[in-house]
Amino acid sequence: MKTYKAVPRKAMLTSALLAVLAGPAWPQDTTRDGAASSSEGLDPATLDTVQVTGIRGSLTSSMNLKRDSQGVVDGIVAEDIGKFPDTNLAESLQRISGVSIDRTSSGEGSKVTVRGIGPDFNLVLLNGRQMPASNLGNGGAGLSGSRSFDFANIASESISAVEVFKTTRADNPTGGIGATINVKTLRPLESAPVVSVGLKAVNDTSNDNLPSTLQGSKYTGEISGIFSDTYADGRVGVMLSGSYQERDSGFNQATVAEGWATFEGDNTTDWRVLPQPGQGYADRIQNRPGPDDVYGRPQNTAYNVNGVQRQRTNGQATLQWKPVDNVTTTLDYTYVENKVQQQRSELSVWFNYGPGDSIWTNGPVAAPIIYSEDMVNSDVSMGGAQLATKNTLDSLGFNVEWEVNDALTLNFDAHHSTGESQPDSPYGSAGVLGVAAFVRGKTTVDYSGDLPIINIALPPGGVQAADALVTGSVFQNSYNKSEVEQYQGRGTFQFADYSALDFGVGYTDVKNRSASAIMQRNTWGGLGTPADYDDSIWYADDMARYFDAFSGHDDPRLTGQFLVFDFDRLINRAAQVGTASDPACPTCYVAPTEYSQDIRTNETSKSAFLQYRTTFDWSMPLNVAVGVRYEQTDVDSTAMVRVPNGISWGSANELNIEYASESGFISDSGKYDYVLPNLDLKLDISDTLALRGSYSRSLGRAGWDQIQSGQSLADIVRTQGGSGSRGNPALEPLLSDNFDLSLEWYYGESSYASVGFFRKNIKNFISNTIVRENTGNLHTPVGGAYWNAALAAGCGVSDMPCIRDYIFTNFNGQPGVTATGTNSAGQLTGTIVGQPGDPIAGFDITLPANQRSDHLDGWEVAVQHLFGQSGFGLAANYTKVKSGLTFDNQSLGDQYPMVGLSDSANLVAFYDKHNWQIRAAYNWRDKFLNGIGGQGPNPNYTDDYGQLDLNISYAVSEQLSLSLEAINLTDETMRTYARHTNMLRYATQTGPRYMFGVRYKF
Repeated sequence: MKTYKAVPRKAMLTSALLAVLAGPAWPQDTTRDGAASSSEGLDPATLDTVQVTGIRGSLTSSMNLKRDSQGVVDGIVAEDIGKFPDTNLAESLQRISGVSIDRTSSGEGSKVTVRGIGPDFNLVLLNGRQMPASNLGNGGAGLSGSRSFDFANIASESISAVEVFKTTRADNPTGGIGATINVKTLRPLESAPVVSVGLKAVNDTSNDNLPSTLQGSKYTGEISGIFSDTYADGRVGVMLSGSYQERDSGFNQATVAEGWATFEGDNTTDWRVLPQPGQGYADRIQNRPGPDDVYGRPQNTAYNVNGVQRQRTNGQATLQWKPVDNVTTTLDYTYVENKVQQQRSELSVWFNYGPGDSIWTNGPVAAPIIYSEDMVNSDVSMGGAQLATKNTLDSLGFNVEWEVNDALTLNFDAHHSTGESQPDSPYGSAGVLGVAAFVRGKTTVDYSGDLPIINIALPPGGVQAADALVTGSVFQNSYNKSEVEQYQGRGTFQFADYSALDFGVGYTDVKNRSASAIMQRNTWGGLGTPADYDDSIWYADDMARYFDAFSGHDDPRLTGQFLVFDFDRLINRAAQVGTASDPACPTCYVAPTEYSQDIRTNETSKSAFLQYRTTFDWSMPLNVAVGVRYEQTDVDSTAMVRVPNGISWGSANELNIEYASESGFISDSGKYDYVLPNLDLKLDISDTLALRGSYSRSLGRAGWDQIQSGQSLADIVRTQGGSGSRGNPALEPLLSDNFDLSLEWYYGESSYASVGFFRKNIKNFISNTIVRENTGNLHTPVGGAYWNAALAAGCGVSDMPCIRDYIFTNFNGQPGVTATGTNSAGQLTGTIVGQPGDPIAGFDITLPANQRSDHLDGWEVAVQHLFGQSGFGLAANYTKVKSGLTFDNQSLGDQYPMVGLSDSANLVAFYDKHNWQIRAAYNWRDKFLNGIGGQGPNPNYTDDYGQLDLNISYAVSEQLSLSLEAINLTDETMRTYARHTNMLRYATQTGPRYMFGVRYKF
């Protein structure tokens, strides 16, 4: 039997604390426990007791948020106005159980994974509003279809709290299967007046570990400020905040960027495979993979060094007005700008799957320990790149909350927000300039350690400036714009027994545009001769100097000598070099201004929800919330795509697609609707012990690239074929039935322990599958009449220079064959274009598909303990996840794995007493699958990673405080690999980062 229940004083105190941080778009939070949305009627002395700042205050507020919430909710609350626990929001979120982060190459937290669900399926809100997520492709190139929000764009100074809703509620917007993350900013009518200014000096040690031409400033700065006050007897509130940060950093990588060609041990049909026992150079192979094994051969291996500069500007203005006591209006504007520039120099070697010595690991997945190929006057590649992008976010919102009477509260919220990512350089978002010296002999790589050891047979004196020349180049313009227009109307009716009915409707219109263009000069065999380039353009350096965090960097076998060059000067020179058949091309070295790919997708959603909340006042009070949400979504996509009309073979390793001058347009559409129920139960076993149980159904929308219309092909084609992708606007979203059960024990002041089990049954799982297709009438010279004539004359099937020389010598001037000269290695240059009658090229087309259903389950354990009044405390958590959606390394077929699935753990030890605050935080994430790609459907695993951060602050006075932060204190490195740990993809070194700060409150 249900009885009337008075509001507990404990809940009122917690609600009063949360009201300081509440955003106007979430009115149900201020009334969910029956508490008033303002502090009128509460004892002022009581309010003073809960307004605690510092580490202890932040953890206490986060604990109370967890304790009093409907469903499973975790969060982080600012330690003081203008002081969030970490400078980076993502790095703060990783302290929460079940939350892991993806890091940029320079080591900064960027995107979040929650309970094994990757960034694309976690919805990020700002004050309850869906935010646009604009992204560019990898390295600023190509199209991005990601919905993930980049937390690196947002400064933390104006953030008051972040809530992580791990269970779905009817009154929350849809789109987050892992979690819905709500970032709250300060509201002037709901906080004490403040004027605060902060300064920081940043020293990123990774900047010191670069060639001098790539280094930025040793010390960079950051300034932030916040002003908040009320006027007209508390009826008008104004908040202004802003921050500007510069950071110069770097990262160095060893890579197998093109991935691993993977085969079954008994494969004899692919020309790239190892010879079978008794054939070819099989006698040079030790421990050859067996017939039942799977093995991979590398396409290339490289070292690169990268300088990165960032300028981040954040600003927010909020105006609140209470014309009468029961009406609050809020107008707010947020602006974010994040500019990033990157310069790269590299040393790379390319393989042709030819003869050489090798030693292999045992199966069933075999990888090379030592791998070599015989080379004669091949290229030592020493390219450079410049990337420059600008990300912006504009968000204008309006909210009105009307307490109609004691029982009814209504709220209306509207906002228009735009996220934009675009190039910020004449070279476009990504400019790559190839450089080579054709002096490479036998090339050997040792893959057995964390750092691959490249050894190159070079002439006496090694690589010299007199041998170097420009080869090919690629300049790309990539663009992404996402606009969100959203209207939400909601209300709460409070019944006399403190039960409540939440209701609302919503309309969300999301427009996403992704566009790209490419300018590519395919002179990969060399542009002119080395004599065309002044030796003073180059200077010699050694890669071994920049990988000292890896064992093996001082291995005497490592050939690290490479040439660094002035990017601008070399481009200016390359633009002047040409021949009669290939004249100088100044326009080849700037990014194109007209897009060749342009995809515009419109996603419109309409929703309505009802949710009933009540409490049964039994001997063990039971809090119940039951709700349902209806969501209908329409998808329309239009794509402009390039029309391919031929394949041209311009260098030994690469063929290139040629395109018609005019592009084509394709449109398609899709539609879906779902009913999404939820049930949340909380049983108060005692004043300190609570048992929770929740069920909900949530959906996660497909990526923008998955629902695009049209098809795109990669510009570079290999001898075995090419690759491409296309989308499907009719894709269904992921649908997940979520179950949660947890026990929470609040055993002391600011201390608790909890254990929880969760399970997600996921349907319509979307994964990329690769289909081999013959696309249109794209004829390839590989396997054609000219090719076969060269083989018949004695050229080996993998000896590309021999085949090309034979064709140019014997067929120059015939259809499709144009010889242009001789490169510095003595090889003939020119183009060989596929002709009618030649084989039609095969392409590995990546397609998204709604695949099989599966489940994910896991455990979360958390403890937070304060050691009395000593000032010491700790917080620790561990999350273990398990799913059938894993990758089978022994299978070469299509697979449907869950990206981002991993265990994680955190340990935070702190001291907070008197004027001192000290926090040491260690975060660990286990190995996880971060994607598929690199020579077909190969897995890319990020190795387990742990990082220690330290923060020390001292309050000189009530106004002045000093702080010292150390990020990645133990100089950890990151590593990504394919099916075997020896199959490296990326090994990345950054470095510790130190920040000294001063903050003054007026």
